[in-house]
This record gives sequence, structure tokens and C-alpha cells, in this order.
Amino acid sequence: MLVAANLVPLAGVLLWDWNVFALILLFWMENVVLGALFVLRMLCAAPAEAALWAGKLFMVPFFAFHYGMFTAVHGTFVFLLFGRGDYRVDGLQLIGPALRAAADYDLWLPIGVLAASHLFSFAWNYLYRGEFRHVRLSRLMVQPYGRVAVLHIAIIFGGIAAMALGSPVWALVLLLALKLGLDLRAHVKEHSGVMRPA
Repeated sequence: MLVAANLVPLAGVLLWDWNVFALILLFWMENVVLGALFVLRMLCAAPAEAALWAGKLFMVPFFAFHYGMFTAVHGTFVFLLFGRGDYRVDGLQLIGPALRAAADYDLWLPIGVLAASHLFSFAWNYLYRGEFRHVRLSRLMVQPYGRVAVLHIAIIFGGIAAMALGSPVWALVLLLALKLGLDLRAHVKEHSGVMRPA
């Protein structure tokens, strides 16, 4: 499902003439979707433990705020480094520029496909296979940061290199392959017994 979802950005590069900005903006928007799904994961974690709900009252809003700020800073870098000044960014207020850019580059279908892939993983692995029953809330608090940090450092430097080369198609395909490889590595690590019962 993850590989299939990443074929849509590949089509964007090969068929719809996406540039580096469109591709990296899509990856950033995917991280926003992941943050929302981690809020759901935290809310669903170990629902039978009554004491844990008291912790969730603090940890879920804290995570939403902290991850939101973390993602906003990353998004600001995406717009400033790759947006070529086409989208005015005012501080960390990115909703307006992000919506305009998504419309300009027709990113709604790719965002929907990538979101569907992550929703499928959430429903299949986390809910159906029962990961939610034994996952630690503290682990969920930190888990998405590793993926986001590694992915964005690699993607931003890869994007800068692709821009310096004039955004040739082969460089964008290579950037997409790098992102897919990092995604697959994170997915396998997450669902191969890393989240064992406490």
C-alpha cells in the first residue's frame, strides 16, 4: 500500500511536470497527516487503562502543540528554500500558503492517496492487529519525530541538490526513491515487534 501510494507522486514528476517544490511540499503535507494520525493513536492507546486517560488529557494536547510547531518550522523552511517567493509566508502561519500551493500544483489527489495509505496502516496494523492494546503513550509521543527529522533532512538536502541541477526528472525520481526507501524502513521498524507489550 505504501509503495502504491508513492506511485502518485512519481506520476506527478513524470507526467505532470512537478518541480522540487511540489514534491517536497507534498512530503511536508504528508507529515501533517501523520501528526493527526498520531493524535488518534494516542487517543486509542490502551483504552482499558483508566489511569492512562488522565495522562492523555495532558499528553495529547502537548503533542499536538509541539508536533504542530515542529512541523510548522519545517514547512517554513520548505516555502523559503523551494517556494521561489511565489507564496508569502508570515511567520509560522502556513495554512493559507499551503492551501494555495496545493491547489496550484493539484496536490489534493496525491495528498488523499498518501493519507489513505497511512489510514489503512492505522486501521490494519494499529487497530485490527491490536498494536493499540500494548503500545506505550510515551513511545507514541516521540515516534514520529525520528521519521520526520531523517526524512526532511535528507529531502531538503536532496531538494537543494536537485534545484542546483535545474530540477531534472531523474533527480526528482531519485529524491522520490530516497523518500520511499526511508518510509519503508520506518514502516518495517515500526511494525516488526518494536512496539512489544510492556
